[in-house]
Amino acid sequence: MKVGIDTFGCDHGRSGIGSYLHSLAANLPQLPDVEFELFGSEIDRYTYNSVREIPFKAVAVPDSLGAERFWHFFRLNKFVSSSGYDVVLYPAIERVLPLSFKIPGVTVVNSIVSNTLREDHDWALRMQMKKGLTKAQKVIAASQFVRKDLVRNGIDPDKIEVVHNGIDHRLFFPQLQIDAETVNIKPFAIKRPYFIYGSRLAGPDKKHIELIKAFTLFKERTHLPHRLVLAGAEGPYSEAVHKAAFQSKASSDIFLTGFFPHESFPLLYAGADACIFPSVNEGVGLPILEAMATGIPVACARAGALPEMGGPAAIYFDSENIEEIAAAMEKIVTDYAQREKMITNGIEWTKRFSWNNTVSMTIDVIKRVVKNNTGK
Repeated sequence: MKVGIDTFGCDHGRSGIGSYLHSLAANLPQLPDVEFELFGSEIDRYTYNSVREIPFKAVAVPDSLGAERFWHFFRLNKFVSSSGYDVVLYPAIERVLPLSFKIPGVTVVNSIVSNTLREDHDWALRMQMKKGLTKAQKVIAASQFVRKDLVRNGIDPDKIEVVHNGIDHRLFFPQLQIDAETVNIKPFAIKRPYFIYGSRLAGPDKKHIELIKAFTLFKERTHLPHRLVLAGAEGPYSEAVHKAAFQSKASSDIFLTGFFPHESFPLLYAGADACIFPSVNEGVGLPILEAMATGIPVACARAGALPEMGGPAAIYFDSENIEEIAAAMEKIVTDYAQREKMITNGIEWTKRFSWNNTVSMTIDVIKRVVKNNTGK
């Protein structure tokens, strides 16, 4: 069985989708009956091969979303047929997806489809998602929350499989006590103590501004020396977030890093007093699990897939309630017993999430699609 894996739309590894594909590829096993092959732009020949070398087939398509989408609409089916694939995995349905499948397709949904279908003004994107997801042979949902959202949007529940993302326990694990006053992650030297929120400045649903207001209130109430570190790439909401940080009375203690490499997050988490994650539209919420795995408490929004992912190990708040967020921050750093309990529970909870399990379940879905298509 030959499996093609589409790398288009994965932002050259510099986004959540790219991180997903990198982790998936790194944990693909050597199987006697399965051959994997990545395909995409030449620029990504080595992007997803840093851990395990997987054959890569370059496609001559300009590095632009429009060109990649055109190719998926009109040329992909011919390409996958000539490549001899028995099935193709599509990880970036939010960016590129064919409208029909000559070769069986398995799509991976890590986001909340309703948001795109309701709010995005890109008609081509809405069309590709609706038609592509409807015609795909199987749809892998990254959480039960995502699955329910897909069903609400007319996707046949019988073809949806829930496969949670894993976390890389080789990177994210409880580290030795960090006693230094600063965490040195080139080119940054981040003064401790601090709270961490890792998320791209993508929009109001990420709730950066609400967190800045809550942190300001936390500082006014406690007068503690904590800083707020916002680690994430610039995005459409960057100007508003930078303005809120500048205008805050605690502006001198708010630090925006810009894009932060995924491999550097373990140390950033480990040096933090807590991860505060206020985003309200997360289909996966992997950062809260990664933070827990490094041995720090997590407080997050009572919204999206976060309660499903954080389970009993996190504490939850209403992201519209500034007082509630500030109270959660204060409790974590002042209630020692609660803090230790959260750390212990978090480490134990994250053991159930591994990329080996994710990959194994994904391959099982792929094999069933091929079997149903060929009868073998």
